[in-house]
Amino acid sequence: MTAPASTLLQRLTGWFGGLPGKAADVLPVRVGGTEYRQSSSTPASVLGFDQTLLWVVVALLAWGLVMVYSASIAMPDNPRFANYSPTHFLTRHMMYLVVGFVAALLAFQVPMLLWERVAPWLFVVALLLLVAVLIPGVGKVVNGARRWLSIGPIGFQPSEVAKFAVLIYAADYMVRKMEVKERFFRAVLPMGAAVAIVGVLLLAEPDMGAFMVVAVIAMGILFLGGVNARMFFLIAGVLVGAFAIMIASSPWRRERVFAYLDPFSEQHALGKGYQLSHSLIAIGRGEIFGVGLGGSVEKLHWLPEAHTDFLLAVIGEEFGLVGVLALIVLFFWMIRRIMHIGRQAIALDRVFSGLVAQGVAIWIGFQAFINMGVNLGALPTKGLTLPLMSFGGSAILMNLVALAVVLRVDYENKLLMRGGRVLEVCFNKTSGALRKQCRARSAS
Repeated sequence: MTAPASTLLQRLTGWFGGLPGKAADVLPVRVGGTEYRQSSSTPASVLGFDQTLLWVVVALLAWGLVMVYSASIAMPDNPRFANYSPTHFLTRHMMYLVVGFVAALLAFQVPMLLWERVAPWLFVVALLLLVAVLIPGVGKVVNGARRWLSIGPIGFQPSEVAKFAVLIYAADYMVRKMEVKERFFRAVLPMGAAVAIVGVLLLAEPDMGAFMVVAVIAMGILFLGGVNARMFFLIAGVLVGAFAIMIASSPWRRERVFAYLDPFSEQHALGKGYQLSHSLIAIGRGEIFGVGLGGSVEKLHWLPEAHTDFLLAVIGEEFGLVGVLALIVLFFWMIRRIMHIGRQAIALDRVFSGLVAQGVAIWIGFQAFINMGVNLGALPTKGLTLPLMSFGGSAILMNLVALAVVLRVDYENKLLMRGGRVLEVCFNKTSGALRKQCRARSAS
């Protein structure tokens, strides 16, 4: 093996758990000309991140790739996709995974201190993208919604960036406002205004599903950050009321709710209840063990968006109840593990890192819950994809970046617990003040 190839292999191996005896020198961090490097005496196996979490994510990605191919293989038979090859969506999904993997590697290299410092600017960038997508000629209209920006042959959804940006910003905001978290006007109201601005821009697309996810992320971080419970439930009530008013004032949203209540009725079966009724038929056909991989009938132009919003229905038809339960268990374990990483960071006085990790768990967990509920007929139809699995480049990219940040949090947790150094802004629980001068910290 040539010297450059050997160096590249060592670097990649260091990123994913480390090489025995050499991992300590693989990932130095430089800030202001100063380099912080972990002690060479610390075992690499301890300083790596949670590899079980990584493999669960890889399993979900691989399963999703197979199911996207299975759900989309017959789509060229549709005149709308007549120019596509049977592997068109498979190829593009693989390309998105590669791009997402590279972005995740880069995100993992960024210390949490830097994420904290750029949080306000990241939020501003997200707002600018949400404004840009609404400009005629800039934003791309698909199925009556202006949600995409065209970057060459690829469509990109700014709403996915907004979810990540709100998550980072809310965590940074709570750390900065920790000493006044009991005061509504100083702690809660400014964050509520920021979320409201994002909501107005998302509803203008319109994309109510993304707004719901953004609102839940922000509320969850406020709650986990210690906001007064009465204020939290007040905000929750206001949000529920706002969503109810939006549904009641929109005829097509009302139709979706009525169709959800009785999707097989003569009035809805060929209208707003069409997707849900065929999703339920697909899951019903799967019974206990499914009809086998590739054996789905509903994906043959009966079930719309089988490779995106209704991928779980195809999984239920081909793998049955066993497959659906296995998928739910994988997501449940992953969310629980990410929450544990967040709690561990907070226990180490790394509040920002802990809130970010727990925010990612809320994001992925809530969106997966909504998608599964829609596919199973437990919730009204909503256009939210299944994280890590459904076809969609923007969602895959931002999901992988968010999970890479979680792995970075876990990496820094383990580094601290073994006496290493982590760059961070330290938070003093006793005084409630931020110690801005704390740039490198080692656990004692």
